[in-house]
Amino acid sequence: MIEHKPVECWLTDMDGVLVHEEQALPGAADFIRALQHHGRRFVVFTNNSIFTARDLRARLLASGIDVPETCIWTSALATAQFLGDQIAGGSAYVIGEAGLTSALHNVGFVLTERNPDYVVLGETRTYSFEAITRAIRLIERGARFIATNPDATGPSPEGSLPATGSVAALITQATGVKPYFVGKPNPLMMRSALNAIDAHSESTVMVGDRMDTDMISGIEAGMRTILVLTGSTRPDQIGRFPYRPTRVCDSIADVVPLVAEMAGSAAVSE
Repeated sequence: MIEHKPVECWLTDMDGVLVHEEQALPGAADFIRALQHHGRRFVVFTNNSIFTARDLRARLLASGIDVPETCIWTSALATAQFLGDQIAGGSAYVIGEAGLTSALHNVGFVLTERNPDYVVLGETRTYSFEAITRAIRLIERGARFIATNPDATGPSPEGSLPATGSVAALITQATGVKPYFVGKPNPLMMRSALNAIDAHSESTVMVGDRMDTDMISGIEAGMRTILVLTGSTRPDQIGRFPYRPTRVCDSIADVVPLVAEMAGSAAVSE
């Protein structure tokens, strides 16, 4: 048994943990209220780069979950922060939506099709063959290739949709250049989320629904992890991975009492 510091901060994934297809999952609103009641700093994050934090706050609020805009972190925001640190006032050709373009504008990037420093690929509802072709040609001419996240597919009411990872693979196949993915499972995204709330990994817990992104990135960032079974990973799949979450819970409703329990005294790993 390993003794840990009391938990001061929480990171939680959005889709599959708090909501499913924009419907709040049982216990999600109670979980956020518990964090606020106990004065815990927290971030709700998502690999989706389509929406701005303001958009996502409105969507969560419509589901009955009240999350401040400042407590939402997306792969678009993490990507923009990373690029802003790399080249101040850089330029990029972007395939993506408002969440990504506004984040890049906010760090001082110029969006252009003429000799950009980077090609930045994010998620969009409609990938344009013309835009993908332009991205390929710019990368061939020397633009660096960045992608917000490696997710191959995204959900929709009609079934799976091709997402950033699939389109990145197409561009890689055409150019021979692999992108640098900023979002999960890159622990860089977790580190940037921790920095956003001035948190330390040793006193932070991460909640997610996927072993292959949420849990591994949390573990690699040095956090305790809680897997909930309301999203992607099924119970019979957990044992297939060479790493394990600190805890497994049926849903976020089961995590609500842990907010007070893990804040009040040093918790131990199971």
